[in-house]
Amino acid sequence: VQLQASGGGLVQEGGSLRLSCAASGTIFSINNMGWYRQAPGKQRKLVATIAIGRRTTYANSVKGRFTISRDNAKNTVSLQMNNLKPDDTAVYYCNTDPPLKNDNYWGQGTLVTVSS
Repeated sequence: VQLQASGGGLVQEGGSLRLSCAASGTIFSINNMGWYRQAPGKQRKLVATIAIGRRTTYANSVKGRFTISRDNAKNTVSLQMNNLKPDDTAVYYCNTDPPLKNDNYWGQGTLVTVSS
């Protein structure tokens, strides 16, 4: 597994968390990157993307609350999550955008739980 997400945890509604993902240089340097999440009983969805040139996109549900960033020197991509809501509860994953075909790259993800 060459994509490791970390930084999840339990937070109260309105709180903040910062997720980080370390990627191999081979993957990171030539790909747009994305954060995805999968809530219990639901399909995995794209949350935010950042291009090599740092152009960003966000799902409507997180616009204005989440910020994606990348450090090309450290091969890391981060997701700053503010004003968290219970609906943000999910396992968060990083991957390229679009995702790599090998499912092993999804890794374990990192669990974010937002309590009301």
